[in-house]
Amino acid sequence: MACRFSEVSMPNAIVTVILALGLFSGWLYFMQPSMIFYPSRELVASPADWHLQYEDVSFRSRDGITLHGWYIPNQASKRVVLFFHGNAGNMSHRGESVAIFHRLGLNVFIFDYRGYGRSQGKPSEKGLYLDAAGAWDYLTKTRGIAGENIILFGRSIGGVVATHLASEVSPAALIVESAFSSARDVARSAFPILSRLTLIRYDFNAASDIKGVRCPVLILHSPDDEILPYSLGEKLYRAANEPKEFVRLRGDHNSGFLQSQPEYERRLDTFIRALKRAK
Repeated sequence: MACRFSEVSMPNAIVTVILALGLFSGWLYFMQPSMIFYPSRELVASPADWHLQYEDVSFRSRDGITLHGWYIPNQASKRVVLFFHGNAGNMSHRGESVAIFHRLGLNVFIFDYRGYGRSQGKPSEKGLYLDAAGAWDYLTKTRGIAGENIILFGRSIGGVVATHLASEVSPAALIVESAFSSARDVARSAFPILSRLTLIRYDFNAASDIKGVRCPVLILHSPDDEILPYSLGEKLYRAANEPKEFVRLRGDHNSGFLQSQPEYERRLDTFIRALKRAK
């Protein structure tokens, strides 16, 4: 009897496990947007709170979504940093980073992706790419700034968005901080087994996009990054074309750029000054 029970129960157990994994994978598939994007609508500060003059900007993404941004001028330079922030909060949480670029004598244009801050719409991978292209159009067409005077900077998922844009246009340089090589690489790092059983909804394949980038590239990442592994930053760097540079930061994912001061700011300054000499 025990043998017959085992023969009957084993297939049932396997079917149960398969069904459970299928249901869990399906749940993960539909939950992925909320696991990727963490937008906040409330603006907690403005450049005025950071003691910076600014212009309030409204412009359109390439598919017509109205987006909101801030242009922070610096009369000392023609160079503009087009700033792509990470996946949480909104641009009002990026004051310390904006201040660094302003101290380096650069104009800064920072904006919110669709669904973030006062920008319309709902975030998606394709949508973020369209928003990035719209920001580029605003700088080059509306403000008449030459692409060779625009530096693309992105942190975390913003680094992936900046890389995608850099593969389609001709900026002065690309700076990618605390980013990753692809969404699948992140999933495999966080969930080695489960990621192979679940359909990944997003590509975010910066390692592929960066192969099409022809401008100088600076990649920064910390071995102490607890969210996006250091190895993914290294993989992105290996995929990039020359000229390229890698900077090893200190500290965690969100505060590494501050914990790596003053070396962080010096390395940015050296990279940007080299661009000016090369021009």
